[in-house]
Amino acid sequence: MGTQVLSPIKILIVEDNPGDVELAREALKTSKLANELTVVNDGKSALALLEAAQKDGTLPDLVFLDLNLPGIPGTDVLKAIKTTPATARIPVVVLTSSRAERDIVKSYDLHANCYVTKPIDFSQFIEVIQSIEDFWFTIVRLPGRP
Repeated sequence: MGTQVLSPIKILIVEDNPGDVELAREALKTSKLANELTVVNDGKSALALLEAAQKDGTLPDLVFLDLNLPGIPGTDVLKAIKTTPATARIPVVVLTSSRAERDIVKSYDLHANCYVTKPIDFSQFIEVIQSIEDFWFTIVRLPGRP
């Protein structure tokens, strides 16, 4: 049986806090899975990137989405992703500082795949990111990925 080489996992991070972006980058650098990160810092850029990615076939395999974004809020980005047939199956992990029940409920109503509150502690943040990546790409079967 031959060994199958998988293409890197494409991860889109939609986050306006540069510190949180760097923490996620660091966590994903230590991953045992090859990944390719794209970062945008607002909802408008996220939607534009996803629209372009639909056209050129480079859609992400996973989206980390903050809710508190400048301009277009994360919930509107989530709604656009989950109501567009080309992007609806992309797992969206809401990764936000909000612990508000209304944000949690709204995110799941808009079909977020999970809702994670950002840990404040550096090592916990790293662990959370790595756990999410392990879950979505080691345990779960996704369309188009063996």
